Amino acid sequence: MRIALLLFILVPVIELTLLIKVGSSIGALPTIGLVFLTAILGVTLIRKQGLETSMKAQEKLRRGELPASEVAEGIMLLFAGLCLLMPGFITDSIGALLLIPPVRKLVAAGLVVNFIASMVKRGSQWNFQSSQFSEKEGDTFDGEYSKEPDDNHDLIDKK
Repeated sequence: MRIALLLFILVPVIELTLLIKVGSSIGALPTIGLVFLTAILGVTLIRKQGLETSMKAQEKLRRGELPASEVAEGIMLLFAGLCLLMPGFITDSIGALLLIPPVRKLVAAGLVVNFIASMVKRGSQWNFQSSQFSEKEGDTFDGEYSKEPDDNHDLIDKK
């Protein structure tokens, strides 16, 4: 949470500083032009690659396979689009890197592996905690029972 807050504050400050430096070197209008050019180019590429990724995911679903990597790639394309739409050169660089299919696939594979590992870890923690709980109780027995007629009960009812 603290890292997200730090990034939320630092990234715009760094982007603004870099925009001012580039603007003072090449001029304000060319800098603004570059910002708009990267946004337009990024949206165009994301549409094309997003459609391709969606088609791959649908094909996997038709075959009965789980499209985990395609979903992760789709999320990264969304993130790349956000980066390219935000004004700045650092976010544009991150977005452009995520538009390169081998880089995106590598990052997507890492995300899928981390997600699966966290799910396995959570599952093993849950099993460990549930086994600790049953040990603490100690009064739980496994067995069967059946209700048998009670002779004393029958005598009381007859009186």
